[in-house]
Amino acid sequence: MVPHHPLTLLSLAATTAAACPRSTLQSATTALLTAQTAGNPSALPLTPNTTYLENDAALPLSSSVLTTPLPIDLSRSLHDTTLCATFTEIIAATAPHPYVLMTRMLFTADGASITRIENVVADKGDWLFNAQGSLSNAKKEVWDVVPEAKRDTREVIRAAGDAYLDSWANGKVSVPYGSPCARLEGGSYTTNCKMPEFPKEFKDAGGAKNRRYVIDEEVGGVDIFNDFPFLDPKKPNGTASTNFVRVEGGKIRYIHEVTICTQNNCAR
Repeated sequence: MVPHHPLTLLSLAATTAAACPRSTLQSATTALLTAQTAGNPSALPLTPNTTYLENDAALPLSSSVLTTPLPIDLSRSLHDTTLCATFTEIIAATAPHPYVLMTRMLFTADGASITRIENVVADKGDWLFNAQGSLSNAKKEVWDVVPEAKRDTREVIRAAGDAYLDSWANGKVSVPYGSPCARLEGGSYTTNCKMPEFPKEFKDAGGAKNRRYVIDEEVGGVDIFNDFPFLDPKKPNGTASTNFVRVEGGKIRYIHEVTICTQNNCAR
C-alpha cells in the first residue's frame, strides 16, 4: 500500500471537515441568549463591521431590540456548519413588552465572529401575534436531536421547506406533510398544516421570495427567512417573514411562522 503524503492527508481532512465547528456556533447562540437577556449586544462575538437588519431595515446595534433586556421563556436554535450560520427562535412572553424574535446570524469562515445579523422582531399588531399563545403551544413540541441513522440530508430538509412555501403560489405542488403536522402561526395553532393557494396578487408579486436558509441536519430543522407579499397592503412586494420547519423522515412535523405588519394585523 502506497503511504499518503502528509499534505494529502491534510487536504483530505480539510475537505471532509465541517466549514464551521458546531461547538463554535453553539457558543454563539448561547452568547445571543446572554446578550438578549442582558440587553447587551457587546456580549456577542462581533466583527468591527457586523451588519444588523431588523425587519429588513438596516439599524445600528445600539438602536436594536438587542439593547432591550428580555426574560427568555423559550428558545430553540439551529446550527448550520455548512453555511456557517445559526438561527434562534426566542419567545419572551413574560416580558413587560412581549416579543417573539427570529434571529439569523452569519459568521466568518471559522465561525468565530458574526458578520451579519438578521432579526424578525414580532410584537403587538403583527400577524396573529400572541406571545403567550406562542409559548404555550411551542412548549408542547419535541425538537430533540434526530438519531444519526434517521437523519434526513440537508437537501431533503430544504426541499420540504421550499415545497411548503412554493405551494402558496401553486396548489399543485406536492408538500411532504407529516401525520401529524402542526403549525404555529403567530400565536394561533392548528394540526392542519395544508395551506390554500393564495390569491393572484401573491403570485404576481413573485410569491415568497428572497429566501435565506439555515439548515441543521441534527435536529431536522430549516428556517427560511423570506419576503411575504400581498398580506400587508402597505408592503405589497413583501414584508419580513420567517418559517421555522422541523422535518422527520422526510415529512414536515412542525411549522412556526412569524410575519411582520406595518399596521395592526396587516389591516386584515
